[in-house]
Amino acid sequence: MLREIVLDTETTGTDPAKGDRVIEIGCVELLNHIPTGKSYHVYINPERPVSAGAFAVHGLSDEFLADKPVFATIADEFADFVGDARLVIHNAAFDIGFLNAELARTGHRPYNLADAVDTLSMARRKHPGAANNLDALCTRYGIDNSRRTKHGALLDAEILAEVYIELIGGRQVGFDLSLRPSARSRAAQEQAAARDARPRSLVSRLTDAERAAHEAFIQSLGENAIWREYLGKATPEASS
Repeated sequence: MLREIVLDTETTGTDPAKGDRVIEIGCVELLNHIPTGKSYHVYINPERPVSAGAFAVHGLSDEFLADKPVFATIADEFADFVGDARLVIHNAAFDIGFLNAELARTGHRPYNLADAVDTLSMARRKHPGAANNLDALCTRYGIDNSRRTKHGALLDAEILAEVYIELIGGRQVGFDLSLRPSARSRAAQEQAAARDARPRSLVSRLTDAERAAHEAFIQSLGENAIWREYLGKATPEASS
């Protein structure tokens, strides 16, 4: 069974090498590309100020983060939630670079960028020359992102999970949750049975001689016989 974690982070800035830190992590679990409903979300005290540029993106202030746990406090639970799952990230190099800087401080195993699924790279290959940020992909695939007035790690991870499923063709190929493979085959069998149960016209077994004798009998009843109206037979005048 393939287990994947769709992940997003928010940070104090853009460069972990210059001391910028992770301030929010959001994760959504997928099993065989299907959301399980399990998620992980935490705000983190970065122990340094949030830059003005980063605050304009996510709106997480120094005051809001002041009473949140530091990364070292949540490192074990975060690592346990991810486990050995494959990471799915939009612009994976950015988030993994920040996470590995945090994990190095706590002595945890770093993540291998080569093992992650980068949905930004996937989108660029699938839609070359087009805008491939998360908002643009939501518009392209008809995904509702109206709640996304500011960047938020968990909300972005949830939206990215939907985008990822679209990028791999999930809705087009086997992602109809209302009909799993066994249910689809049962439905096909039921439809075939319904077709077989429909009334069908019976093939007449009358001989030509029997038909001629019946027609002669109808003629003997006269032009005003009710049989003519019932059977839709034309009178001699009408057919002449």
